[in-house]
Amino acid sequence: MSDHDFHLHPPAARLLEGRRALVTGATTGIGQGTAFALAAHGAAVAINHRGRVDAGHAMVAAIEAAGGRAVPVEMDISIEDDVQRGFAEARAAFGGLDLLVNNAGVEKPFELVDMPLDEWEKVLKVNLTGTFLCTREAARIMRADDARGTIVMISSVHEVIAWERFGHYCASKGGMKLFAQSVAKELAPHGIRVVSIAPGAIATPINKDVLENPDERRKVESEIPLGRWGEVSDVANAVAWVASDQAQYVVGTTIFVDGGMTLYPNFV
Repeated sequence: MSDHDFHLHPPAARLLEGRRALVTGATTGIGQGTAFALAAHGAAVAINHRGRVDAGHAMVAAIEAAGGRAVPVEMDISIEDDVQRGFAEARAAFGGLDLLVNNAGVEKPFELVDMPLDEWEKVLKVNLTGTFLCTREAARIMRADDARGTIVMISSVHEVIAWERFGHYCASKGGMKLFAQSVAKELAPHGIRVVSIAPGAIATPINKDVLENPDERRKVESEIPLGRWGEVSDVANAVAWVASDQAQYVVGTTIFVDGGMTLYPNFV
C-alpha cells in the first residue's frame, strides 16, 4: 500500500516509546518527516491531513507495516468543531494524547499594497488561530487526563527575521512566538512543556521553485553560515529530541534549526 521506506529505531534508541502524538499537516514536507520521526522513536502518531486521504493512509500503512501505531485524522485546523472532533478521534484511538506538533501552515507572497484581505486572513487563520485551537484542545486533554506532555510549535526563522512580501506569514510566526511563551508559563506547572522549533531554509516541496533555480538557491545558501539548505530530517530530529525526556528542562524557548541563518549580518 505504501512506498515509504520506514522502519522503527532499535528499542534502546527510541526516545518516545509509549507516547501518543498528533502532528498537524502531516502528509508532506516537515510534517511528514516529523510524523515518521516520532513513529520511529516509538510514539503512536495521529496523521492529520485535510483532504489528502490517500497520502494519510499510505503513511499509516507504512508505520503499521514496520510495527508502529498510527491513525489518519482528517480535520481543518482552522475550524473549531473539526479540531475538537479530530482530537477526540486521536484520543480514543490511543487512549490519550501527550504530544502535539503544530506544524500545519500556509504562505503566499504579496506586496503590502496588493495583499487581499482574504489572503491575510487565511494565513492568520491557519497559522495562528489553527495553532491556538489545536494547542487549547491538546492542553484540555492532557490536563483532564493528568498527563505530562509536550506541545511543539513549528515556527520559523521569520519569527525574528523580516521578510518582504510575506508580512502576513511573519505576523503569524511572530504571534506564535509570544503565544507559545505565554501558554508555556501557564502549562508548565501542570507538567506540560511548550517549546518552539524554528526552521530556516529547508528543502521541502513548498520551496521547489527556489531550489530548482540555481541563482535563487545560491542566494539563499549565501545567507546560511553552514552553507547548505536544511533537510526535513534536521527539523524532525530536533522535534523528536525536544519532545522527549532528554529535553525535560527545556520550556518556552525557540530552538532555531537554521544552519546559522539568524546569525547572518543582514538579520541582526
